Amino acid sequence: MVSHFDKSEIADRFIRYAGVYTQSKEGVADTPSTACQRDLAKLLYEELKDMGAAEVFYDEDKCYVYAAIPGNIPADKDKVAALKDAGSKRRENLAPVIGLIAHMDTSDAVDAKEIHPRRIDGYDGGEIILNSELDIRMNPEMFPDLADKKGKTLIVSDGTSVLGGDDKAGVTQIMEVFSFFLANPDIPHGTIRLMFTPDEEVGNGTMNFSREHFAVDYAYTVDGGGAGELEYENFNAAGCSVVIKGQSTHPGSAKGVMKNAVLIGMEFNSLLPEKETPFYTDGYEGFYHITDMRGTCDEAEVNYIIRDHDRVKFEERKKTVLEAAEELNRKYGEGTVTANVTDSYYNMAEKVKPHMHLIENAKQAMLEVGITPLVQPIRGGTDGCRLSYEGIPCPNLFTGAYNFHSRYEYVAAEEMEAGAEVLLRILNKYAAYELDT
Repeated sequence: MVSHFDKSEIADRFIRYAGVYTQSKEGVADTPSTACQRDLAKLLYEELKDMGAAEVFYDEDKCYVYAAIPGNIPADKDKVAALKDAGSKRRENLAPVIGLIAHMDTSDAVDAKEIHPRRIDGYDGGEIILNSELDIRMNPEMFPDLADKKGKTLIVSDGTSVLGGDDKAGVTQIMEVFSFFLANPDIPHGTIRLMFTPDEEVGNGTMNFSREHFAVDYAYTVDGGGAGELEYENFNAAGCSVVIKGQSTHPGSAKGVMKNAVLIGMEFNSLLPEKETPFYTDGYEGFYHITDMRGTCDEAEVNYIIRDHDRVKFEERKKTVLEAAEELNRKYGEGTVTANVTDSYYNMAEKVKPHMHLIENAKQAMLEVGITPLVQPIRGGTDGCRLSYEGIPCPNLFTGAYNFHSRYEYVAAEEMEAGAEVLLRILNKYAAYELDT
């Protein structure tokens, strides 16, 4: 691979970002859900200004960072002016305006207030001791992907937190690409814009984004996993909160009277298909996932996420949940069980398929870099899911990060380097495209 980037510099940049604590928090109405996300936002804002990016803006209230690089290809000013959105998108030429997106927050799967990333040069292919004091270690037997990383530069955590490759590896790649284009103004490209979002991990990444600052035709999220991942299909997603009203009484005289809310919650779960959970499913198969359950005999709550790639099956899953609640209300009395289902996002494939050049250009860029494209469905979602339904078709690219949402998360510096090279080549390809006037 001919690379325009330096692996060591990329690793250092990632470690700098990963060391900033940015964990988001579920169930918080405000955006950002945690104030600590602003620490990374301010750092990125200052770095973008220092490297000479245009339109650098930090939305301090909502915690978004935006920036742009003006296009450098020739333009027919009359044709540009004829485009109906020439003003709103601040068009400089006829090339599409391309956006790059990554999120700044990290998962709360392993709760920790400090992040201690560590670099391993020339990984020997064996066991990695993340934390000797706590005896936390990982090896290729636990995580087969590690077997392919022998000799590479890996970045790991100390085992007490997530590393933050999801999605600071994406942030790193985008910052590297911006730095490169700004330092090499002769390489052709259209207008490029970036957006770094908060709260993606809690489903609110694009809730308050600005169309003015992120005025693009198409975009790519950089939020995938291993090298080659290219995704434009994702789950249709919903959340479900099940509230159970029990009836407590002394257990000695409870026959025919007591309604144990916790037991009814367990019974509710038993009415859902037993083998349609994350443990039993993969690929395009959907699931019901119980995320938490709490309560007493008197009152309980069970929360689920519902997922399916197929929209019809997705609607059937929501119906199944509501029918389970109805069944228990018939058995225990009306009002015993209330199931509230709220849609989160939908499969972006419907919005991306009319613009398959986004996929073909990404595939070609990967092949040029020596990477085999791995087109697969996302068993989850990205900021691009919602953006695609808001008129910005937005597939997802790899980051070089592995074992998301766990203390065993790691990043391969060579794959971040390759990801930055893929982005550069995609953007260069769109310099040759012209929008219809």
